[in-house]
Amino acid sequence: MPKLTRDQVRVPADVPAAVRDTYIDNYMKATQGTGRLMLFACDQKVEHLNDDFYGEGIAADDAEPEHLFKIGDQGVIGILAGQRGLIAHYAADYPDINYLVKMNSKTHLVPTSQEDPYSPQLYDIQTVLDLRDNGVNVVGIGYTIYLGSEYEASMMTEAGQLIADAHSIGMLVVLWIYPRGKAVGNEKDAHLIAGAAGAACCLGSDFVKVNPPKGDDTGSSADKLKEAAAAAGRTGLVCAGGSTVDADTFLSQLWEQIHVGGATGNATGRNIHQRSLDEAVRLTKAISAITLGDYSVADAVAVFNGTKDFAL
Repeated sequence: MPKLTRDQVRVPADVPAAVRDTYIDNYMKATQGTGRLMLFACDQKVEHLNDDFYGEGIAADDAEPEHLFKIGDQGVIGILAGQRGLIAHYAADYPDINYLVKMNSKTHLVPTSQEDPYSPQLYDIQTVLDLRDNGVNVVGIGYTIYLGSEYEASMMTEAGQLIADAHSIGMLVVLWIYPRGKAVGNEKDAHLIAGAAGAACCLGSDFVKVNPPKGDDTGSSADKLKEAAAAAGRTGLVCAGGSTVDADTFLSQLWEQIHVGGATGNATGRNIHQRSLDEAVRLTKAISAITLGDYSVADAVAVFNGTKDFAL
């Protein structure tokens, strides 16, 4: 299992000395002392409305928002990411979860063919401080940028200020960066995804969530991810989990993203929460076995199947 000591945490220079220890505390919590991030993405209730939570192939458990928090509480994760209001509704009943507040969101109702995407900031950093002061275990914030959108300048400006604000109080930042808009020909292009990773580094983000690039005859998706991992520099690169696939396939892809592509973790939503509580909990343990424990794919599959255990 990878281990990180407090003195090995690289603290950005924009974190004031007075909150340096707070930043390190939050980094160690988010990465479970490994330097790798296992982010449980629970922001889709705005992003995809109820499409990801109710319907054919989706466990009945997922119809209720509390399902997300039960998974986070009983499973093994680094942070649970969701909108401020969602966290505020449930955090008092699940105080041991590390939370990341998603600062902007948009629905999927307006297609890119109609208008380039813009995800506006919904609240300021003070509302996050208020949550923390009320006893919620908030370790960081998140923000989505759609590079290539005609509104990218507004989103980059909002993100840049939020990163400065978050670091000023010792919190982490994870940027979701997706090339998207009429100017973007291929959202899964490896070179463009690497550009997004580099932009996250320049904005000062601690981690960046990107879509894995599409593989082709010249290399697999994990091979092509190497460019983005290098471009991200000291910003940790994590890949989005995407739509639900069978556990064996997902765990194999995750292992390759980390050990071939150079990713420093994962950010998974639907692949976890669309399952029943028992299955979802087992999958978080299997994902964390790879991400946080350096298990092989075979051993992680055994964790998912319940024939092998994983705990921090």
